[in-house]
This record gives sequence, structure tokens and C-alpha cells, in this order.
Amino acid sequence: MDRLSKLYGVTPAIQDVSFKVEPGEILGFLGPNGAGKTTTMRILAGYLPATSGTARIAGYDVHENSLAVRQRIGYLPETPPLYPEMTVEGFLYFVARLKGVSAGDRTKRVKMAIARCNLVEKRKVLIRKLSKGFRQRVGIAQAIVHDPPAIILDEPTVGLDPRQIIDVRNLIKSLAGEHTIILSTHILPEVSMTCSRVAIINRGKIVATNSPENLMAQLTGGAGYELEVDGDATQLQKLLQVLQGVCLVEIVPTQQLPPNRSLIRIVTVPGTDPGRDIAAVTVGAGIGLHEMRRTRATLEDVFLELTTQERRAENLEIETGNNLAESPISDSPSEVPESNVSQSQVPESEVPESDVPQSGEDR
Repeated sequence: MDRLSKLYGVTPAIQDVSFKVEPGEILGFLGPNGAGKTTTMRILAGYLPATSGTARIAGYDVHENSLAVRQRIGYLPETPPLYPEMTVEGFLYFVARLKGVSAGDRTKRVKMAIARCNLVEKRKVLIRKLSKGFRQRVGIAQAIVHDPPAIILDEPTVGLDPRQIIDVRNLIKSLAGEHTIILSTHILPEVSMTCSRVAIINRGKIVATNSPENLMAQLTGGAGYELEVDGDATQLQKLLQVLQGVCLVEIVPTQQLPPNRSLIRIVTVPGTDPGRDIAAVTVGAGIGLHEMRRTRATLEDVFLELTTQERRAENLEIETGNNLAESPISDSPSEVPESNVSQSQVPESEVPESDVPQSGEDR
């Protein structure tokens, strides 16, 4: 995808969205509700035209070669497109025929999709009699029945119970390597447990693209240690602050510890591991060390950091604009330096009365 945008009237749903998915990779397309995930997925699937930009799947332009693209993708929307009065097997034969699978290969493809999605025991059952988890499996089966190189899954685990989520997650992971998969979701654990790379979208714009591990290492400063100690915490703070690889030491106020104990949080420099030195200095100073645990940034920390930063920046722009709009405009000529602008240089006739905002009006 290259600078893909979609406008509804003058309202942008997505703006300049760009990312690339490598063959056999599972890309997690992550964002809050309303961020533009489904709009992007629908454009990639050929269901929705883009306003500008380009998208290619298996070398074919989504707009110029829409039919060729649809033959090479499997698409599972948030609500699976199922016919409840058909059996699982009958529905998959129907989909295979629609997707251009030849009559000679149709039985093989249907059996393969049923086996991959663990639907063998349900193949003769009417779809309306299936649980939500099995219906989701049928939805994935219809997406892979024609063996496409690319699969697009939009919120595949929404509404499933924990056991069903694990089953669907394992199924998606088993498809990697043979298929390129884009997994659109707002459920953070699904991304960290399933995807090899992540693209985060917020308010219609891509704010980060990387592996979950690199995002957690690069975009947050929360990796380090927490110590539960008794003794002079202030003295220990000074000793730890000078250690190589330590960038911040703070005493965390808490009422959850026993009396005379303190919680110390240490933030370390990325790529360093001063844990051994921290323990040695603490014990050497005669401080009682009751617990030492490593803290790591999570994908949730990354997500909140990125989306919160963007929201803060937008709120700042709005606040600045409001402050400018509310700035008082004085009619007194004494507030304009005479050396720069004289009354003779700005004739009154050149400033129409209608262009001057009245008191209480917005500019």
C-alpha cells in the first residue's frame, strides 16, 4: 500500500496509509475502534474504492485489476458471510465454484479447507446449528478454499469465548508461511501472540510499523526493574543512579507494602542489562532486598503511548487555535507602534466594516 486515502465527502477515513506485507508473514493491523481498520481492509479486498493512493496484492493493482485481486485473496469480514440453511460442505462447494476453482480441483480444495479448519465432524451439519466458534471456522474455510496467496481477516476473534479464541488463533498461525495474512483487530493479546509484525493505525494514519518486540524496545522507556527493599531508600537511590546502564531511579509511593519497606523503580538504557550490578550494590549497601523483578514494556504500553501522543498533539493544536481565535482585538491605535504602521498608511476605506469581528463573535 502506498499513500492510500479514503474520504467520505470532506471527512477522511484514512490518510496516506502505507505499509508492506512480506510473503508468508502475519501482519497485525492494530488500532482503536473507528481508527480506519475496516475501511482499509475493504479497500484491499476490492469492496471499496480508494480516493487516492495505490494498493497491490500479488502484484496486481486493487483498482485497475480488481477481478484478478479478488481471485488471489481470501477475505473474512467481521461478520462471516454464511448461508445458515446450507451444510458446511455444501456451502464450501458453492464458494469454491464462485471463486473459480475448476470442477476437477473443487473436491480436493473443499476437503483441504475442511481439514485445515478442523470441520471434518461438522461437514454435514447445517450452518445455523453451529456455535459461533465453528461459524468463524467456516468463515476462515471459505477464505482459503481457493488457496489464495493473501488472506485478510477482519476481527476474527470478536465475540468468541477463551477456548474458541485459542482455537482460531492456532488456526491462523498454522496458515502462515503458505499464505500472507493481514489480521485486523483491536485486541492487543491477539497481535502479540499471533503476528510477526504490527502496523498501528490511529485516526486514519499509520503511526508505527515494526515487529512487536522492536516496538516494545524502541517506543517505550519502561523496561527495567522493581525492587522491594527495607532500609534507607534515598541512599540506595543515589547509589543506583550512577550505575552504568541505569537512566532513572525513583521511589514509588505505595501503601501496599509492609511498614518500613519501599518500592524502587529503575528504568534501564535500552540494550543494557545492569541487573547483577543493581543487586550487588543493594546488598553491599546493607539494604534488605526482599524482591527484585524485571519489568518490560508491553504492546499495550506501546499502543497507549502512540495513540495518546497523537491525541495530545491534536488537542494542543485545537487549544492553540481557540486561543488565537479568542485573542482580543483592540480598536485603539495606541497599541500599534507608530514606527511600523501609521494611520495614513491604512486608509479606513480599505478595511470593510463587515470584515471586522464584532464582540462575542467567533473568528
